[in-house]
Amino acid sequence: MRIAVFSTQSYDREYLQRFNPGFVLDFFEVALEPHTVGLAAGAGVVCVFVNDNLNAAVINALRDMGVRLIALRCAGFNQVDLAAALAAGIPVVRVPAYSPYAVAEHAVALILTLNRKTHKAFNRVREGNFSLDRLTGFDLHGKTVGVVGTGKIGQAFCHIMLGFGCRVLAFDLVADRDLEAAGVVYASLMEVLESTEIVSLHCPLNAQTRHIINSGSLARMKKGAMLINTSRGGLVETAAVIESLKNGHLGYLGLDVYEQEEKLFFADHSEKLIDDEQILRLISFPNVIITAHQGFFTDEALTAIAKTTMENIRCFTAEEPLLNRV
Repeated sequence: MRIAVFSTQSYDREYLQRFNPGFVLDFFEVALEPHTVGLAAGAGVVCVFVNDNLNAAVINALRDMGVRLIALRCAGFNQVDLAAALAAGIPVVRVPAYSPYAVAEHAVALILTLNRKTHKAFNRVREGNFSLDRLTGFDLHGKTVGVVGTGKIGQAFCHIMLGFGCRVLAFDLVADRDLEAAGVVYASLMEVLESTEIVSLHCPLNAQTRHIINSGSLARMKKGAMLINTSRGGLVETAAVIESLKNGHLGYLGLDVYEQEEKLFFADHSEKLIDDEQILRLISFPNVIITAHQGFFTDEALTAIAKTTMENIRCFTAEEPLLNRV
């Protein structure tokens, strides 16, 4: 079985080859989209990541080439036209959980860095500046933290925040009894936004959650509050957060995902002009930290992603039940 692997990075090669049970892997650095879909010719499976574009045109082209399975090496599937895949008769499988701790811990790293300004202190000390001016932070202990989405990653994040001595309010369509027993209080989305000093997003991107953070919801947040997004870029309306930062209402912003990240992330643009005014504006704020979708990037997570992806494909070729079918 030949597998066409798109959006390949060096670590994809390393981990997928390490756990490959014997498939032929063809790696392509380019993303899967309409003008690159021809690279999948002769493959029975395409293996894709978060910024590949599997719209109806791409899926129909894959069907016509004989591709029989779409294997996502990620949890999210908003980049796939599932109706088109169903009509084409191509199953879609994913990695529903790899290491929820990896993403949850990265969210905490963003919080701590924004709060205690360790990135600024690091640069100062390297330049011989040992002043503490403008490095004032706040105690996390005793603060109220809002969590939007309490799936596996949200659950892990809640437990970490409880460990810091925070009060945790959460919003989800279904309350988690174990979290409630641990001390998490479920509330409406508006109550979470209005009552917390830190809001962290851990929900999937779909029609209901797109731009869940917009000018209206930002206005409901406390003045000076911190917003963290390690989930999907489309949850946040970029123009709205820029305006909220400009007028001083939003106090801090930490992003590991970005609404237009498919044009930027997972590539080196250091020798180019970045043609994205919104991200350039975000980078200019002293109270904003952006990382390039690295929340998942731990050895444990990469190992789990590769193992599950290969097992999904093995099950398909062996005509066994697809436990991780979308």
